[in-house]
Amino acid sequence: MGKNKLKKFEEMDAYPHVVQAPFNEVFSKKHFLFGKWKQAFFKNERPIVLELGCGKGEYTVGLARIFPDKNFIGVDIKGNRMHRGATDALNEGLHNVGFLRTRIEAIQAFFAPSEVDEIWLTFPDPQIKKYRKRLTCTRFLQAYSQFLKPGGIIHLKTDSRFMYTYTRELLKANNISPLVDETDLYGNDYKDEILAIKTYYESKWLDHGIPIKYLKFKLERAEDLVEPEVDIEPDDYRSAGRGVKPRRTADNF
Repeated sequence: MGKNKLKKFEEMDAYPHVVQAPFNEVFSKKHFLFGKWKQAFFKNERPIVLELGCGKGEYTVGLARIFPDKNFIGVDIKGNRMHRGATDALNEGLHNVGFLRTRIEAIQAFFAPSEVDEIWLTFPDPQIKKYRKRLTCTRFLQAYSQFLKPGGIIHLKTDSRFMYTYTRELLKANNISPLVDETDLYGNDYKDEILAIKTYYESKWLDHGIPIKYLKFKLERAEDLVEPEVDIEPDDYRSAGRGVKPRRTADNF
């Protein structure tokens, strides 16, 4: 591990709004903040909103700026990226934002039933070949349902046509009607101040002519969800290959 990364990890250890939890700490037990985020971490009773796979934390921090009446937690395993958003929040004195460094697969160990009001999934890896790793697959939706309040909102923003189509087909297969369904968020001029926040990678895709897709839906139930039985055409560029420029095409919708 490079010296720069080690320095960032050491700095975040001293940040009061960052929780770094190795997997072995929550492998077979609940984290000590389980069910206590409002009282012990934020010290208020405001709603909690998670951004899963927060990357650099631009969205988490951006939401915290817009909505001081809510608490926001960015979750990611990449501490090197998270350091950026965590440092910005600290320097700006934002008291309604925190960061959790852990694997999303372990997320159930951190939050109690109904402790979370909303979830944001911003530009997750579409995992074209491994459906169980997609953050909107039945496995993860069932995990979210264990701590998301009944009827809690899930937001998906993605550049990936594959990820958008997969999630839309999953909702359709389970008779879940999206509250919002946009295939070209900015091209269709959808109005919502939340969606005006753009991450680093979002700006990158827009610069290359890739439209941004957005789904918003309620998770009313999850115990009997089924996977969609459809063939979905893969993306024709590497959505998750952050170092590779996407190819311009006429039908990247």
